[in-house]
Amino acid sequence: MPDLRPARRVLLAGGLGAAAAAALPVPAYASAAEPVLLRLAGPTGPAPVGAVELHLVDRSRTDPWTDRPRELMATVTYPAVDVRDRPLLPWLPPGAERALKARYGGALDGYAFPRTHSADRAPARPGRRPVLLYSPGAASDRTFNTLVVEELVSWGYVVVTVDHPHDSGEVEFPDGRVVLSAGEGSTEAEVTAAVAVRAADLRFVLGSLAVLSRGGNPDAERRRLPRGLRAALDLSRVGAFGHSRGGAAAAALMDLDPGVRAGADLDGTVFGPVVGRGLDRPFLLMDTAVHDGLNKDPYWPEFWRNLRGWRRCLRLADAGHHSFTDLVALAPQLPPGPPLQVGTIAADRAVAAVRATVRAFFDLQLRGRPDTGHLLDGASRRHPEVGYVAG
Repeated sequence: MPDLRPARRVLLAGGLGAAAAAALPVPAYASAAEPVLLRLAGPTGPAPVGAVELHLVDRSRTDPWTDRPRELMATVTYPAVDVRDRPLLPWLPPGAERALKARYGGALDGYAFPRTHSADRAPARPGRRPVLLYSPGAASDRTFNTLVVEELVSWGYVVVTVDHPHDSGEVEFPDGRVVLSAGEGSTEAEVTAAVAVRAADLRFVLGSLAVLSRGGNPDAERRRLPRGLRAALDLSRVGAFGHSRGGAAAAALMDLDPGVRAGADLDGTVFGPVVGRGLDRPFLLMDTAVHDGLNKDPYWPEFWRNLRGWRRCLRLADAGHHSFTDLVALAPQLPPGPPLQVGTIAADRAVAAVRATVRAFFDLQLRGRPDTGHLLDGASRRHPEVGYVAG
């Protein structure tokens, strides 16, 4: 495997944007004693949301950045039965938040990052649920798509978000260590190798979920698990999705594991053997006019030709690369500065459209519910921002 320790570092490319990190101004109202509270909209489904963080150690693999056993952080978010008097998980844990703000040179110190709508270790709602794995973009964090994750969970999915240390932005472990991104990699070989590591990470997480479903506790510290979570996982119905590099990881995981039944890539170039081998299971590609993946991306056309199952390519109108993430909702709450790659689409329209599209895809593929399939044909009056490209 190529060396994954690049000679250069980037700030937040793939996450909150390196250009923004370099020169984000601090308005007067953000420097007051009372911080400006950033907010994320809550989910729209009927189920309350619970979550638990897991520290996972894969002793069968050596971390290519450290030469030690590979460590991961993951969050299992699930439909809950009772969230009363439960603390809500923060969007980022304290150490990761400090690290992210430090990258901005103090420009974000006057802002309080949002809390999620996920109740820490709330009891799980009875019933077996489809399981989705989520991988974030390069130098992004597993919490950066909380808006979509909580929406899916509120409608009955279990979603497991995964941080990939040294590739994700800021990964905080239970002992307080915070591992920062080592940089995005400057060559195709480095990125391809990083995607392969991510796919192996996701496969290990699936194995850890199998341990959990059998009554074990895969957390390295053996911290208490939520009541009923073990019985909530239907590992016969597994899907994967991701943003940017995370979308490539979802495709690579499906290439490794035939048990992953469906996958979605939100505006990410695909790397590795899966491009040439393709997939025989359903896969959704979603992009922007700027990306125009089937015409301009170096790998999408070949990958598309080699998809042998259900396939669709959709486009989010007037969107930027980060319109698929929480950043589209946070950008209007931040001061003016360099572009954050969220396009000109209204934040609420982007959030609603991406939530609905991802849910419609997995409802169709994992639940056999075609009733929202018109959205996947780019023919939804409710979400006209979602356009059909090919399929």
